[in-house]
Amino acid sequence: MVNYSTLSKSIEMTYQEGRFEVVSHARELQLVGTGRSAFVFRIIGTDKVLKRFFPTHNLASEEGGIYEQLSGIPVYARHFHTGSDFIVIEYIEGTTLFDCLVTGTLIPSRAIESVDQALDEARDRGLNPSDIHLRNIILTPDQKTRIIDVARFRQVDPCTQWDDLKQAYRLLYSKAFFPKRLSEPFLNWIADLYKGRLFESMKMTG
Repeated sequence: MVNYSTLSKSIEMTYQEGRFEVVSHARELQLVGTGRSAFVFRIIGTDKVLKRFFPTHNLASEEGGIYEQLSGIPVYARHFHTGSDFIVIEYIEGTTLFDCLVTGTLIPSRAIESVDQALDEARDRGLNPSDIHLRNIILTPDQKTRIIDVARFRQVDPCTQWDDLKQAYRLLYSKAFFPKRLSEPFLNWIADLYKGRLFESMKMTG
């Protein structure tokens, strides 16, 4: 039986030049992603990932609790365990919507509709879905849509990020003239512009 706490404790990280880096980890772990608050490791030979939070951004209890609140809604990753500084959730094979844009993989309208419905179901359970972006939405090989990273679903402030993405899909992406493949630097530049617009808006209303 896998001991999740032992695996988490095996992860050594260091902070250099403004960011955390992995120094070492158990051989049962494979690093598959790095986010703003955690490293994500697949537990080799299983359908699970261990999300180990940075010491400065320990959201384990918060995100684990949110996943439990979302339990039974099939679009969200399944939750298996919450530890002191990590959570264990389902490993989802597929392509993020961000990478779909980079590779030119078509994003079907039903993917947008599926996310919309899942967010409504989260609201029905008293949550406030926030920070929904293209890297948090996965299109699986069988064309199902899944959502990961729900740590900010209890934010009080309204978040229009998903509504803005839907509008961009409807007004631009869905049109025949719009290119379905975009470069990663361009997408990151657009994201930076978007964040800047939000920051300026908050300063004006604050």
